[in-house]
Amino acid sequence: MRAVLSKTVGGPSSLVVEDILDPTPKAGEVVIEVKAVGINFPDTLIIEDKYQFRPERPFAPGGEVAGVIEAVGEGVKGLFKGDRVIAVPGWGGLVERIAVRADSVIKIPDGMPFEEAAALVLTYGTAYYALKDRANLQSGEALLVLGAAGGVGAAAVELGKAMGAHVIAAASTADKVQFALELGADNGLIYPSGPMDKAAQKELSGELKLASGRDGPDVVFDGVGGDYAEPALRAMDWNGRYLVIGFPAGIPSFPLNLTLLKSVSVVGVFWGAAVARDPEGHKANMADLMRLWSEKKIKPRVSRTFPLERAHEAIQALSDRSVMGKVVVTVES
Repeated sequence: MRAVLSKTVGGPSSLVVEDILDPTPKAGEVVIEVKAVGINFPDTLIIEDKYQFRPERPFAPGGEVAGVIEAVGEGVKGLFKGDRVIAVPGWGGLVERIAVRADSVIKIPDGMPFEEAAALVLTYGTAYYALKDRANLQSGEALLVLGAAGGVGAAAVELGKAMGAHVIAAASTADKVQFALELGADNGLIYPSGPMDKAAQKELSGELKLASGRDGPDVVFDGVGGDYAEPALRAMDWNGRYLVIGFPAGIPSFPLNLTLLKSVSVVGVFWGAAVARDPEGHKANMADLMRLWSEKKIKPRVSRTFPLERAHEAIQALSDRSVMGKVVVTVES
């Protein structure tokens, strides 16, 4: 079968397409015939050895897959050949077939396209865990989403609205803000691109607070980091919750006294570890997401698709931070 492999440390251009042996399921595993692979920010990091995990090479990137069960290993119950499913292996997904643990597999509705299914778990799973379990977002609260047009940011916008929040979408261009508004955001704000001095950060903080339409956001969903973190923290309302999601603009630092003055909590969000530690909570959250999809309250936006042979272009597009919504690689067997 074909596989997209990282054999040396490097960017997307270092990936190669090669034939490897088909997998067979061990006890407790199933083999999925892959139909679509969601591309996420960790895929840009893992091939450069910049991610939390460093799999042994050669390995295939691709952290979430959607497809059809092709074979079932010994001891697996409740899953059968032909079931339409999604799984989050972490890496290894850019292949024609993949063996995964059966307890990590989730069935999808018959009407859900594979491209949407492959764009659902990581982004919406992260955003829902952040908003529901870490921030305890309440109906009527103000939610500020930084990087609101990216995959996880777009998910946060939709989920925030579904949870009854007043959503402020912040992004780097007018097109991206318009995209977030079309997702349901109540208000939008364009923030400057690139590094900011203290004066620019102070100005941005005032704009973020004004855009919330009240005393500042109750919850900040920060999937950007860098120079945007301190302005967002300064803009927050009393007793706010600042969600640390990711750092494509760099790992930020800010004066810790700001958290004291506003009684703000800075809350880390490590969804992957949370899934491993609380699998039952993860299953409940995924059931909620499937229900919200069926009720048409969320819909993964797949902005670009690439065939397996051009998976490096998909990862490059995400690296360039020019994508709105999700990028998906489709697999034709």
